[in-house]
Amino acid sequence: MTSVSDTLHVTVQPTSDRTAVVAVAGDVDLHTASTLRTHALALVEEGVPDLVLDLAGVDFVDSTGLSALITLLHATHEAGGSLRLADVPDRLMRMISMTGISELLPVHATVADALAGRTAAGSFGDAGAGSGLFD
Repeated sequence: MTSVSDTLHVTVQPTSDRTAVVAVAGDVDLHTASTLRTHALALVEEGVPDLVLDLAGVDFVDSTGLSALITLLHATHEAGGSLRLADVPDRLMRMISMTGISELLPVHATVADALAGRTAAGSFGDAGAGSGLFD
């Protein structure tokens, strides 16, 4: 039997001075989205503007969770970095596609793929550039 929990587990693994992988496990919803936002925004404020969210352990995301992703996208962009999603479960991928968020956020099959998407200059590409969201 699977138990339902109101907790969200966030684990941060720095991969360079500017990049960290943020592994998320649990539900990202009204009760837990602030946990994800707090951890990720703290990284950006500490000078780590390139984030890869490893969503393999995410069971459910509601509109509050999607809003948190947009907030993080904006924060990383403002800091001169970017946000990438990795290992997104099918159910969440459908939601990201249907809402158009996939047009703004790069989605990769694995964390390694997301990290390999870095440019030779050491920063991520301009996902969302020219989309009007930040212009």
